[in-house]
Amino acid sequence: MSYQPTRDDHFSFGLWTVDWTGQDQFGSATRPHFDPVEVVHKLDEIGAWGITFHDDDLVPFGSDAATRDSIIRRFSKALDETGIVVEMVTTNTFSHPIFKDGSFTSNDRRVRRFGLRKVLRNVDLAAELGATTFVMWGGREGAEYDSAKDVFAALQRYREGIDTVAGYIKDKGYNLRIALEPKPNEPRGDILLPTVGHALAFIAELENGDIVGLNPEVGHEQMAVLNYTTGLAQALWANKLFHIDLNGQKGVKYDQDLVFGHGDLFSAFGTVDLLENGFPGGGPTYTGPRHFDYKPSRTEDIEGVWESAKANMRTYLILAERAKAFRADPRVAEALAYSKVLELSEPTVGANEPLDAFLADRSVFEDLDVDAVAARGFGYVALNQLALDHMLGAV
Repeated sequence: MSYQPTRDDHFSFGLWTVDWTGQDQFGSATRPHFDPVEVVHKLDEIGAWGITFHDDDLVPFGSDAATRDSIIRRFSKALDETGIVVEMVTTNTFSHPIFKDGSFTSNDRRVRRFGLRKVLRNVDLAAELGATTFVMWGGREGAEYDSAKDVFAALQRYREGIDTVAGYIKDKGYNLRIALEPKPNEPRGDILLPTVGHALAFIAELENGDIVGLNPEVGHEQMAVLNYTTGLAQALWANKLFHIDLNGQKGVKYDQDLVFGHGDLFSAFGTVDLLENGFPGGGPTYTGPRHFDYKPSRTEDIEGVWESAKANMRTYLILAERAKAFRADPRVAEALAYSKVLELSEPTVGANEPLDAFLADRSVFEDLDVDAVAARGFGYVALNQLALDHMLGAV
């Protein structure tokens, strides 16, 4: 297999990813910025399908209306020329000093009002460019000191902000859904909605939660010592997996944003297996874009930027091929049966089994040979080794 991406793979990249200049808090930029139009054409050249952006990635913060309109026209022209789609848009409410204490949850009401206007303005642009997802990452929504933030009030204001944006989308009739992006910390010491579970609980309290879901990211979940694939699975189970961010992460560090698969490769295999093949016992599947939120290492030159972008897609395609072979392997089917993985899909209490009948069934409890049941292993190691064999092509 050539592992050459096509539009049908629905691979997309953030403008902020390939356009990262390598500047961090310890060192200056190692590469120049790209023109967004150049990025669109280059993504088309390497086989990508879509592009995403923050408002400030495309239009510099503080630009006047004429400049903003001119930039958007040039960008739209490039989209038309290449066929690259804008599948997701988001808003930067973390870079400018005004957002140093957050946007929707800032203690300063003036900041909250400014942030809401900034978001709503970009919702209009997202709809204009045909995006179907509006991601909201609250990287500054948090605190370093417990005494500095009334968390009850902060969550009230957060709910107010998200509900206002969702209500605006509905009122305008836009074909947009909101996807919240959890992260435990960085840049704030503690960020509100730090994990998939926190975000799902928050969404349940929204008035307009029907169009609000999740955009889990590999590194963010692993920074919280969590399993990304399991997070995706729970979001799917809740029918809230609206978008995904793929990258690589090596354990509990800062947010590394490595190329997908260049961190925890075993986890990447599990993620691709779920995305491409679904749950073993059936259930909801993810049909959205395969979006890469990574950063080309600051050690790379311009050519290395595009090689790293291609590496994300190539890695995904390799793992997709291996995951399909894994699921089709008769030995895997046998191992799944031995491990009773598919038995988990059977209801514990039968659909037509009265609870009185369950309680009266002595084979369930009184007559069950618990020692014999306990003595049987599940064979998970053998099953996992088959996954490893397929992942490495040792079959």
